[in-house]
Amino acid sequence: MNNPAIIILVVAILAIAGAAFWYYRKQRTGRLRGRFGPEYEHAVREYGDPRKAESELERRLDRSKRFHIHELPPEDRENYAEAWRQAQARFVDEPREAVLQAHRLVNQVMKARGYPVSDEFEVNAADLSADHPVVVQHYRAACGIMARHDRGRANTEDLREAMTNYRSLFEELLGARISQSEEVRR
Repeated sequence: MNNPAIIILVVAILAIAGAAFWYYRKQRTGRLRGRFGPEYEHAVREYGDPRKAESELERRLDRSKRFHIHELPPEDRENYAEAWRQAQARFVDEPREAVLQAHRLVNQVMKARGYPVSDEFEVNAADLSADHPVVVQHYRAACGIMARHDRGRANTEDLREAMTNYRSLFEELLGARISQSEEVRR
């Protein structure tokens, strides 16, 4: 083979390899965007680079495969649902305590379903995002409101929003809808 033919062959191989890599990256991005939804954009903002964000999202998927996630028995679901209704009813007189109770219930259901529950909010959010990418934003919002409230920067309406956000995640984790009490709807 002469030199021009070898150069053309090498360029063609490099072009094919580049196209294959580009195609792989595009497929990976599409798969992760489809799986994680708004959590994909959150990760890109957090990591500042789509490649780093995608690597983190894939790590979350790998980590979640090691969890032994399972549905709750009907009796446990009903017990948790009743505890939730009590937290909602408490909201009128003690909004902050009701939201704290809602936070604890979310963590209890996570643990009961097989999620490793940490004291670190971001670890819990990352673990949830692999299976519940859409509602994890509710968890972030509710925890953010509670942090603002602890600094004196959130009012009762903000706490109502936190309660609503926790309910969305709670229902997703529970696998059942919870009737909304009159106290929280106002």
